[in-house]
Amino acid sequence: MQQTKTTLQQNKMAAVPIQRLMLSMGLPMILSMVLQAFYNIVDSYFVGNMPDSSGEIALNALTLAFPIQMLMIAIGVGTGVGVNSLLSRSLGAGERERASKIAGNSIVLGVCTYIVFLLIGLFGVRPYFSTQTSDATVLQIGTEYLTICCTLSFGAIVFMIYEKLLQATGRTVLSMIAQIAGAAVNIVLDPIMIFGLLGCPQMGVAGAAYATVIGQIVSLILGVIFHCALNHDIDAHSRYFKPELAIIRDIYKIGVPAIIMQALMSVQTYAVNIIFGPVGNAAITAYGVYYKVQQFVFFAMFGMNNAMIPIVGFNFGARNKKRVRDGIKFGMLYTLGIAIVGMAVLQIAAIAFAPLFALTESTTALFVSAVRVITLGYIFAGANITYQGAFQAFGRGVSSLAVSLMRLIVFALPAAYWLTLASNAENVIWWAFPLAELLSAVIGVIMLKRIYRREVAPLTAY
Repeated sequence: MQQTKTTLQQNKMAAVPIQRLMLSMGLPMILSMVLQAFYNIVDSYFVGNMPDSSGEIALNALTLAFPIQMLMIAIGVGTGVGVNSLLSRSLGAGERERASKIAGNSIVLGVCTYIVFLLIGLFGVRPYFSTQTSDATVLQIGTEYLTICCTLSFGAIVFMIYEKLLQATGRTVLSMIAQIAGAAVNIVLDPIMIFGLLGCPQMGVAGAAYATVIGQIVSLILGVIFHCALNHDIDAHSRYFKPELAIIRDIYKIGVPAIIMQALMSVQTYAVNIIFGPVGNAAITAYGVYYKVQQFVFFAMFGMNNAMIPIVGFNFGARNKKRVRDGIKFGMLYTLGIAIVGMAVLQIAAIAFAPLFALTESTTALFVSAVRVITLGYIFAGANITYQGAFQAFGRGVSSLAVSLMRLIVFALPAAYWLTLASNAENVIWWAFPLAELLSAVIGVIMLKRIYRREVAPLTAY
């Protein structure tokens, strides 16, 4: 029975038409990630409308806290990307024993990552905030919120590992259910814990943090259950939890560039907060709110990317050139479709989003300007995300990192700094981001063509 289930799963990854397989695996990932973006928006909505404090002050504190949360996600997701790519290629090559060891070692790595963020939560949060603000209120609110999120981050970090284990074997619906359940718990608990409803004490920003970590723990519990009970392609015996340096090295050969790539988003946000400082707190807050709104689109594109990686990786391991080529082709087409739809929706709905966060008139104007300009680069961002996913599927983590480094740091930050020197900086600073995506896309397509000739062209065309 076990072998039959494994064979069926292998047939799915190796035989189902790529166009349909990409949709069947991608749509659950997109839905779960878009829902995650939605509850990030819900957090900001409730925090921004707290009755006993200025909404913009609270939002400013959460904006400054966001880079550390993104760093947490970066390490968890980056490790997961290494696991996803290595595991899918091992399954494609029929190496079940190795796949099981990869899964066990990845869970150990998730626990070790949590210990690091526990220490950050206990000792590093206040010094971190002190580098960005001298406002006592912002410092107090932000420190309280981020301390809770870091010290109780085991739900978020370890779940990201189990999520990738389910995705790598094609069980994206199960990972979606776990993600949705956690998001739903977060959304329900937010108003209850922030405002003190249904007999719960009023906790303000701390309530938002507790609602978030409780939702993450719910997702983790379901992820563990689904993996142990239903993920039949991987053996979950305790002996596979023994660390093996060779496997850890192979995971991080892809994972470290992916971690750095994800962490660059945190570095970019932190740097932008500092670069935009001379322009004013309104610009920082506007950028922070925009960043959460744009997650709807970027999370959807990364969801499709997460479906492409195991499909391309599995068939690359099976040396099937046609399916590798089709995987990249449809991954690109679907991702660009998401980018175009996302750009159109945000262009139309930019003004409608602003009232949700109780922004002042001047901050609202900056937010709308940011949306109008930055979304013009989404089609190039979609191409860049597809390049990154293809490189990860081939085990070319450094190439994936290079594209991310260009779009988030090398081109974006110097352009942002230069534009802050303009006399009308508040209106032109946003052009740094689409410009960076365009330049990175040009270089990315050149890199993909070169790697394709080396890695895919020699494969069997069947």
